Amino acid sequence: MKGDVRSSLLRLLWHRISEDDLPGLSAQLAYYFLLSLFPLLIVLFTLIPYIPIPHQDMLGIIREFAPKDAIKFVEKTINEIMSHRSGGLLSFGIIGTIWSASNGINATVRAFNKAYNVAESRSFIVARGMAVVLTFGMIFVFIFALVLPIFGRELGVFIFSQFGYTSLFIRLWDTLSIIISALILFIVFTGLYWIAPNVKLRCRSAFPGAAFATCGWIVSSLGLSYYVSNFSNYSLTYGSIGAIIVLMIWLYISAFIIILGGEINAFYSEKNRSNCQ
Repeated sequence: MKGDVRSSLLRLLWHRISEDDLPGLSAQLAYYFLLSLFPLLIVLFTLIPYIPIPHQDMLGIIREFAPKDAIKFVEKTINEIMSHRSGGLLSFGIIGTIWSASNGINATVRAFNKAYNVAESRSFIVARGMAVVLTFGMIFVFIFALVLPIFGRELGVFIFSQFGYTSLFIRLWDTLSIIISALILFIVFTGLYWIAPNVKLRCRSAFPGAAFATCGWIVSSLGLSYYVSNFSNYSLTYGSIGAIIVLMIWLYISAFIIILGGEINAFYSEKNRSNCQ
């Protein structure tokens, strides 16, 4: 029985990848991701004086998985922006983040609605409002994701140092940090799959796609990072824009996995409805 479900899932996904034009939607979503990435980071970096987090730890959760060339390019760009920041940068960053991220969310919503075969019936204000809420939700999750590992490590070192096991805890924490990062990603994807589609869903119905997106994103990011580091040199092919190409490929793969997770949730949603009838 389980084998039939897996087989039908694979056949349906293969069909939908072509029918729903997942490669094209992924390219569109990657473009919006690129537009929203830097405004989002501007807000986070501008909030540094109000958050007890070292500057170099701001991209820690991404740095563990993403290709090094892409992260170096992002860090270089953000440092250039922040070196010329003014008093109005935070307000500009928030406005830019809301607008560009709402475009990215709208592209994601259209992809999810296509997966569920539903039309967008929500008004422009409601759709944009949802995008704003999700954007600020992402900022909150990012801050939480940054604060938790740093203070968790400090607290653990303090407690274990009382028993003389500081080095043991540090080795253990290196493993736990990966698990914590994966859990945070799972929560982010669950919220996205649950809220974004124009369909009434239970929170647990978003779990299959969120689990796939979390594992798929981590594996694909590590795989791309390993490939770029060991087998490919985009700088030789593309010159100075090689890092941008790597970043766009990473965003494209990430977008494809996110949309595919929505297709998986749509499959199980249709399966459950057919079983109830």
